[in-house]
Amino acid sequence: MPSQEQPAAGDPLDDDHYPAYTMGRAAELIGATPAFLRTLGEAGLITPTRSDGGHRRYSRQQLRLAVRARELVDQGTPVDAACRIIGLEDRLEDALRDNEELRRPEEGFRSRGEPRVKN
Repeated sequence: MPSQEQPAAGDPLDDDHYPAYTMGRAAELIGATPAFLRTLGEAGLITPTRSDGGHRRYSRQQLRLAVRARELVDQGTPVDAACRIIGLEDRLEDALRDNEELRRPEEGFRSRGEPRVKN
């Protein structure tokens, strides 16, 4: 499923992975029900953080995934299939990014990996 790595510590308001939204607020923001968010959690697309009181808390990154899932479900895709599609989209994006990085010539090397001859 999509990566949910935590970025370096900083201002939580700037952190897309900071669990700032309660279930009710998150559902309201994405135009869905709390049950839909629970279903996404059960399907493994998102894993909300739990507050000290045990309440689910969602990050902006998780809400973006939930919005994408909702779009697919609204188009008639079953929830489990929507979650799988999003996971595959995420993996494809990572692979394309890795591929692009590997294609960039290193400083001091030609594109084929041969060292440059310095005069």
